[in-house]
Amino acid sequence: MPPSVFPTAEKYQYQNGFGCYHETEAIPGSLPVGANSPQKPPYGLYAEKFSGTAFTAPRHSNLQSWLYRILPAAAHRPFELSKTQPSGHSLQGSVPQFTQVPNQLRWDPFDIADDADFVTGLRLVAGAGDPAIKSGLAIHVYGAGRNMDAHQAFYSADGDFLIVAQHGSLDIQTEFGRLLVRPGEIAVIPRGIRYRVDLLQGPIRGYILELFEGHFQLPELGPIGSNCLANARDFQAPVAAYEDDETEWRITAKFGNRLFDAIQDHNPFDVVAWHGNYYPYKYDLGRFNTVGSISYDHPDPSIFTVLTAPSPIAGTAVADFVIFPPRWLVAEDTFRPPWYHRNTMSEFMGLISGDYDAKAAGKGGFQPGGASLHNVMGAHGPDSQTFEKASNAELAPQKVGSGSMAFMFESSLMLGVTEWSLNKCQKVQELYNEHSWGKLKRQFSPPSLPL
Repeated sequence: MPPSVFPTAEKYQYQNGFGCYHETEAIPGSLPVGANSPQKPPYGLYAEKFSGTAFTAPRHSNLQSWLYRILPAAAHRPFELSKTQPSGHSLQGSVPQFTQVPNQLRWDPFDIADDADFVTGLRLVAGAGDPAIKSGLAIHVYGAGRNMDAHQAFYSADGDFLIVAQHGSLDIQTEFGRLLVRPGEIAVIPRGIRYRVDLLQGPIRGYILELFEGHFQLPELGPIGSNCLANARDFQAPVAAYEDDETEWRITAKFGNRLFDAIQDHNPFDVVAWHGNYYPYKYDLGRFNTVGSISYDHPDPSIFTVLTAPSPIAGTAVADFVIFPPRWLVAEDTFRPPWYHRNTMSEFMGLISGDYDAKAAGKGGFQPGGASLHNVMGAHGPDSQTFEKASNAELAPQKVGSGSMAFMFESSLMLGVTEWSLNKCQKVQELYNEHSWGKLKRQFSPPSLPL
């Protein structure tokens, strides 16, 4: 599949490759040669090591970068609790107040707050675990109508942010360089990296999977071989691009699920050069190379995994990021939508664009900017309308999902929801269960018994 065609033209240059060791310099000669921390780095820069894993993590999983900057990140005043806290969080500690419910849940499209920026527009929807012990994850939505303050930077010490742009483009300035993220693209901003978000063409809305433990990686391909799904070459990392000023900046940290602010008298985006394998990156979902059955039966959705964060249990993920892009269906004698099932994993779905082929669309259905949650062992599957259509369809080769892109955050954890997402946002579709499965008809027709 060719890369996506975006209404907004790309404006930045990138380095390609997932998990690669990159090096980049905005001023030639600003990277030291043969040493990471010489006595006097080039051009009077400071060397700063940035570690995403423990120093002693195995080489294959060790993540670190060396930054060469005008002033170290440590040069700021003490943090104080921010006056503004994100919706859905408790101020009593690092553990959000989640309520676990077995019901199937679906939300209408979430609102965009015109007076909010990327940070104040964050809303906690669901999750499990505790960032203080680096366990679990959180799922947020964001909706913003204005840029972040011109002299503000944000970072999360709690976890990696996987940002799924649904509406509007994000112009993201990071310590490592700049990223343009458009609907149909994702970005991963690892734990601790400072960045700010501008709106390129009006309001923005999207979804965020915040990973408290570990980091995202590409899934193993097994018998698929060495290519397909998300290919490593299609991930893009920024090139060094620094700013230098001595004006006052506010650094906002998400730390233990609370926001803190610190003031500093220099630009946080002053990294002139860097090298390493711990950095932000983006990916065009249109480049995903789908695989599927060409004989019979609908395969498991794991074949659509873009990124995964494994748990200590082999083959089980703390979080998978899965997409359902346009694709061909050719299987014979097969009910082609996803089957009815119950899953030990929790499934949070969102819709970026178009219609999802296993759900009714339109008002009251599964809509772009909305979401659904089918928790651990929650029964779900095609609604009655989709079942009738798929059960009687001509089984010719069929292109599904044209112009559509749905995704799923899947987790082995039981996901709780917040008071905001369950009640305050007023987006829960109260008749979701009834409209989806309440009208399923009995199909049972046993053979006649002999006289």
